[in-house]
Amino acid sequence: MLSAADALGLAAPQAVREDWRHGAAEPPCNACALGCSGAVIDGSLSVIVPAYNESQTIFHNIEETVATLESFGCDFEVIVVDDGSNDETYLHAARLLIENAHRVRVVRCEVNQGKGNALICGAGYAAGDYLVFLDADMDLHPRQLPKLFEIMHATAADVVIGAKRHPESKVNYPPLRKLLSAGYYLLVRVLFGLPIRDTQTGLKVFKARVVRDVFPRVLVKRFAFDIEVLTNAHRLGYRIVDAPVTLEFRRGEGRVRPHDIKAMLFDTLSVFYRMHLRHYYDSIEPAPLDTLASVKESYELTEPQQSAV
Repeated sequence: MLSAADALGLAAPQAVREDWRHGAAEPPCNACALGCSGAVIDGSLSVIVPAYNESQTIFHNIEETVATLESFGCDFEVIVVDDGSNDETYLHAARLLIENAHRVRVVRCEVNQGKGNALICGAGYAAGDYLVFLDADMDLHPRQLPKLFEIMHATAADVVIGAKRHPESKVNYPPLRKLLSAGYYLLVRVLFGLPIRDTQTGLKVFKARVVRDVFPRVLVKRFAFDIEVLTNAHRLGYRIVDAPVTLEFRRGEGRVRPHDIKAMLFDTLSVFYRMHLRHYYDSIEPAPLDTLASVKESYELTEPQQSAV
């Protein structure tokens, strides 16, 4: 396994190519029609995919993601962020650079700090007008994105999030996860009054300006990251709506452990304390995303590595 020092072709956010569309097989469009939904994007997409120990599936899942986005006719980039995996996830992802260097970027965080940290990191590299958060496991297929953009335009929303609890959603995941999701939803509703039915589903679309405004305020890197992001966006006056999703759970009972539940409750209550008692977030000024610690502690692979098979 290559260390950061051994990996070839590294780039910090400041050093990456300014125009990530340069070298694309076809000239980028100014607006793209998504499928047959009639939704139109008036800009480019940065699809951020946080990944942790996904070496067995990351290559094919990102390959499928790229093919799906290309079928929309969109101007896009896919940013894979390896959150300190110990199974060479980033090296397997870097194989995509052989044929998709104009579409795919691979970023490595040496230390695992959580999905939220990976999303902040990816946002620091993103150049799109819209940022899409997509889980690496493909439980939520990117073919659903047209529906989210259709809802964004129809409601003049700044943020659209997939919601398992939406009445039109089609979900297949373990009963324990459903119970935990319902309980957490009630807690979040009581504490924050968010106008949405879910916060944890791993498919979200943000206008880039929302991310630039909110992410410098975020302290949570793991379990309550979504809550901290969405409550801050709501408090700043951004419009958030939810959308139906189709979810096919692929991990058996998943990765949630008792320790994770306790940590998530603690982090959620900490967000409430900072927002409503300390008014901490009101004192934070926006800052360039590439100056955030999550971004500065990462690097980008600019060419494929040879150790991944």
